[in-house]
This record gives sequence, structure tokens and C-alpha cells, in this order.
Amino acid sequence: MEGKNIRLCFFLIFSVVLVTLFTVFNFPTEISDKSDMLMCATNSAWCSSSKNRILRPPTTTPAAAPLLRNNHTEDVPHHPLDPLTVSEMNKVQKVIKSKFEGSVYSVHSLVLEDPDKSVVRAWAKGDALPTRKASVMARSAGTNYLLTVDVESGDVVEHDTSGISGFPLVTLEDMQNVMSVPFTNAHFNRTIVERGVDLNEVACLPFSPGWFGKNEDGRRLVKLECFTTKDTANFYMRPIEGIIIVTDLDAMEVVEIVDKGKHIPIPKAAGSDYRLNAENSATIKLASPISMEQPNGPNFVIENDHLVKWANWEFHLRPDPRSGVMISEAKMRDPDTGVLRDVMYQGFASELFVPYMDPEEAWYFKTYMDAGEYGFGLQALALDPLNDCPRNAEYMDAVFAASDGTPYVRENMVCIFERYSGDAAWRHTESPITGKLIREARPKVSLVARYVASLANYDYVMDWEFHADGLIHIKVSLTGIVIVKGTSYVNMNQVNADEELYGTLLSDNIIGVVHDHYVNFYLDMDIDGSDNSFVNVHLQREYTKGKSPRMSYMKVNKTVAKTEKEAQIKLKLSDPSEFHVVNPNKHTKVGNPVGYKVVPAGTAASLLDPADPPQKRSAFTNNQIWVTQYNKSEQWSGGLFAYQSHGEDTLQVWSDRDRSIENKDIVLWYTLGFHHVPCQEDYPIMPTVSAGFDLKPVNFFERNPVLRIAPYVESDLPVCKAAAAA
Repeated sequence: MEGKNIRLCFFLIFSVVLVTLFTVFNFPTEISDKSDMLMCATNSAWCSSSKNRILRPPTTTPAAAPLLRNNHTEDVPHHPLDPLTVSEMNKVQKVIKSKFEGSVYSVHSLVLEDPDKSVVRAWAKGDALPTRKASVMARSAGTNYLLTVDVESGDVVEHDTSGISGFPLVTLEDMQNVMSVPFTNAHFNRTIVERGVDLNEVACLPFSPGWFGKNEDGRRLVKLECFTTKDTANFYMRPIEGIIIVTDLDAMEVVEIVDKGKHIPIPKAAGSDYRLNAENSATIKLASPISMEQPNGPNFVIENDHLVKWANWEFHLRPDPRSGVMISEAKMRDPDTGVLRDVMYQGFASELFVPYMDPEEAWYFKTYMDAGEYGFGLQALALDPLNDCPRNAEYMDAVFAASDGTPYVRENMVCIFERYSGDAAWRHTESPITGKLIREARPKVSLVARYVASLANYDYVMDWEFHADGLIHIKVSLTGIVIVKGTSYVNMNQVNADEELYGTLLSDNIIGVVHDHYVNFYLDMDIDGSDNSFVNVHLQREYTKGKSPRMSYMKVNKTVAKTEKEAQIKLKLSDPSEFHVVNPNKHTKVGNPVGYKVVPAGTAASLLDPADPPQKRSAFTNNQIWVTQYNKSEQWSGGLFAYQSHGEDTLQVWSDRDRSIENKDIVLWYTLGFHHVPCQEDYPIMPTVSAGFDLKPVNFFERNPVLRIAPYVESDLPVCKAAAAA
């Protein structure tokens, strides 16, 4: 027994030394403008998902990936909304270091602070840029800081956040460091060994704890769940059920260990691995692979790294550590007049909510708000050319800040490509009436901006798709791996009729727990200007009252929402409406106000009680559509500090102020929702499930712009030949 204790002590000492060495060699502390220090390939700790705890080895950029840039140390801003450059971030890092001189601090977000909207809208190419400022979220001595830093002067403005609960999103370094904490606890090590598991084959993943009462206040907590990595890359299928390690992220110490479920066996590894190998050989392989080729190059251009121009669209695109990407100043050139017209000032994914429907002790807290807790963009790793994006894609990097403010590059985070799958944007054939054959068609071609956020087991593919007819399609695709719960059952005939599994038995000893996914989008629509209105175009049954052989018909009633509460919309199939954002100050020739409408899809609604703490924190799921008066500070629908927040700084709270929204600068919010009841086809990997909604022109044009899209003819198309066999 004494020998075992000595070996265990030696193991713990070795683990601490290993983690210390890892930290020293993977997180540089000095400011550097050297491009090799900025690249993810040489700083792998920054490039690993904060919830994918197994660090990936350094990688090199695939030769097949066309890059929009290379050395970011030479970057300079060209547009008021261009992200902070490496040199700008280094300047801000010096200011932060000086402010907290002598104190331990951490930077949780360092991004451009957008100039006022009026300033951006008034700016024109060739004008001097507005003053460049950085918005910084930091922590020191247990206090949250929200700072505005003037990049050139170094002046700092500190904003009061005392009335906002919660904490900023966790850093990648927080997540990497906390992985080793359970192994410093004797109780944890003992219970793992008692279950017959080798400590060297255990990975513990940190999960946000949500918030369930004031007894959780005052400490930045995380709850770790553990898995065995033995014999499979898919350790998610091998949970060590019933062990939860509650840990203080600031002190890096174990607060509590929940130790239950020793009777539950660890699921076997057989059949769980997802890597392409002998067990998962490609039995479905197309003899003639399909690829969209553009040997003459793409039809879009990206000016100064961020201004995208394609067909009759132009928009500004920048990566963002919290939202993933931000689309700004989206404008459409009218094909009849040639005028570049405002459509959307800014759009992005504001927050996610993923509640699991298991109230037991090891699961009740799993109610994640991934954008505000982890950073949707921070989890967006390098894309895989040919599989994540087609061959004709081009790629864009992101520059983010480490926890000391040092900039690093997230390579190939965004891809941009044209899509054509043979569909028609419009077609018609006419013959019998005219006496001669008339056949007209126009191709449906679009431009896609895509990134993929890998949030632990789940991967979210996010597409912003622009069509030549003015439509914007925003799509979310869910894939990856379903996180599972260990069980003693191997067949449903073992389960009592009145027993609640909270999910589906997927395989031996594995339950896929029922859960939801919600993604809330911020859409600052500026239809031909900032002052817009929201119109509920209500469809209702009307009776003819004997005036027609028909008894009934559908009538349209239009109501302009005057205040925010009037624009809180719960979608109902039995009570249909269209929802328009219009400019009441500009009309078409025939007198209709110009506008766009949101075309809903992915309409799953939350079934949680509004007073349930997770629902209160993610109250943006109370409705599918919201409209609020524009306020620069109201961007994150789950609150500025979402981690362990109480729910007093949310979209619901802002909307309940009931401000005027008629003929005002307004923001449209849409919540895309999925219910997920796992099935056996979700084991051991989950096939991609997608839903998207549209922003579609409604009386925006005098006539259909598809008429001005050129049809394809054979002579226009390149002739592609298959490469010679090696």
C-alpha cells in the first residue's frame, strides 16, 4: 500500500511539472511582431478548441488552400470596421500590461470597438479613418473590467459593470490549465483507480456550470466531466459516468467532487472510432468525384482583406472571437438603376443556447451558452479544404488575442466561395398559347461565407449566403458527435415502463440525452437608410357573407409595431403572418414601402419554464422574432458577461423596456431552433442536420432582379478534364 502511495505521489508531481513545462513553452509572454510567433501552427495551444481538451500537434497550411494573405505583421486597417491588426493589438497589450502593472491579470476579449454607426455610415473610401479604439474585457484580483483603449494615444476609459452579473467568456488558457486540476485531488484519483481505469488514459473536459442560485456567486466555477481515451479517438463515447469535479477557475483548485455511478460500466470502445481506417473503410466511394471548378478564377474580389464584392452585392466581413464572423454594411446594387442600396448594417450570431433535458445531478447544469461562455469564433479552427469547403474557395485568417493580450493568427478560419448546383433562380416555358416555343431560365448562383465552430463534441457550420436576386440565406448545420450518458442497460427490455431515461439507448451502456440547440441572430436592417419600421402582415380567414359562391378566403391585415413589446413574436402555424422590415420614408413607383421580410425556418421553441434559471439566462428563446430600438451596447442577447450570469442583462430585459420602434433605427433578432431526440444513426457520429432562414426583398425592387441575371450558354463554360492518374 505504501508503495502505491509513493507511485501516486510521483505521478502527481510528474503531472504538475509536465503541465508547467507545457504552459511555459506554449504561451509566450513577450510581445512579438514576428509572423512565426503569430501563426497557429507554431502555437498549437491557442489553436485548439477550449473544449476539445486533447491538444492537436502543430500543423502546416495545406498547399491546396488559396490564402488571402500570408504575413499579418504588415496589415493596416482600410475601413472603419476592419478588425484590429497585429501592430494595433500589440500597442493595446502594452497599455493593458501597464494598467495592471504588478497584478496578475487575464484578457478575455480584445477586439475593435466599432465607431458610432453614424460615423461609419458617413465615411467614404479615401476619407481618414475614425479614431481606432479597442474594447477589452479583462479580469484582475477577482474583478471584471470593461475598458476602451485608444490605440494611438493609449488613453483608457473604464466602464462601470458593477450592475451586471456573470463573468467574461473563459480563455483558452483557462481551459487548458484546469484540465490537470482533478489529478491533484486524492479523492478523484482514488475513485478513478477504484473503477479500474488507468489515470494515464483519462481526459477531463471543463463545462460551464450555468447558474442556479446565489450560493454559486462569487466564484468563477467550472464542472469537469471525465472520459477514458483508451482504444478510441472518440472518447465522448466512453464517459466515466457520475463523476463531476467542481473547480474554481481563478484559484485552480477543486471545490467539490460529485462521486456517483460506480455501478455504471464504462462503454466499450469497439465500434466508436470515427477515423478512416480498416474498421471504417470507405465502402461508399464515388468513382467520379464531384467538384465545382473555376479555372478562370472566382467572380468575387476581396478588397483590402475584408470588403467582399460579388455580382450586385458588396459587404464587409471580419472574423470575431465571440460571434464567429460579422457581416457589415451589406449593400445591393439595383440592377435597373445601378444605385448601391443599403440592406443590412450589421449581422452576426449573437448567442447560442444548448440545454440538455436531464435533471439528474451530473447533467442538470448542462445548459450551455457557447458564444458568451466560450467564444464562437475562438472555437472556429482551420477549415479542411475540399471537405469543409469546395475547391473553388478562398480563405481568410483571423487575428485574436491570447489571455495576456498577445495576438495570434487563426489560419483559414473563414472560407468564401461561389455555389452552383444546377438549380434555377427562375424558369418558364410557354408554347400552346403563343404558338411558338419560349423557354427562358436563369441559373441560381450564390456566394457563401462559411466558418465552422468546434464546440467540444458538436461542430456548427455557419453559412451566410448571398443571392443575386437580393436574398440572404443564413444557415446553421449541426454535426460532430452526440455527447452521451453512461448506463447499465444494453437493451430496452431491461428498462422499466415507468423509468425515465431522458434520452435514447443508442448502444451498449450509452444513452443519447434529449437536448435543444438555439442560435440567436442580431440583424441590424437598414433598408435604404436607418429609420425603418416592423410590419406584422397577418393572414386570417375572412368570410364572404353570401357575396360569393365561396364561403371563405384569406385576408391580409398589416399592422405596424409601435413599441418593442408589440414585436415580440411567437410563431404559430395556426396563426400565420409575414414579418416585414420596411422604410416608411421610401416607396416604389406604385406606392409600396421598400422592405425586406424574414422568412422563418428552424422554428423549434423552448419548452422550459420561463422562471427556470437556464431559460431566464437565455430568454431570447422565449420568442422566435424580436425587434428592438438600436442601441450600440445591446449586441449579445444572452448578456455581456454570459458566464454564470443571472439573466438580468438579456434581450428579454431590453425588449421589455418597450421603447418606440416605429420609423426608428431598429434591430431585428431571429432565433433558429432545433429539438434533438437522439437516435441510433447518431452513434458514434452525428450526421449533419441543417436549418436556415431567409432575408428576402419585399417591394425592394421595381421588378424582379432575376431578369437581369445572364443565363448560361455552353460557350461560356470552361472545359474541365480529369487529372491524369498517378
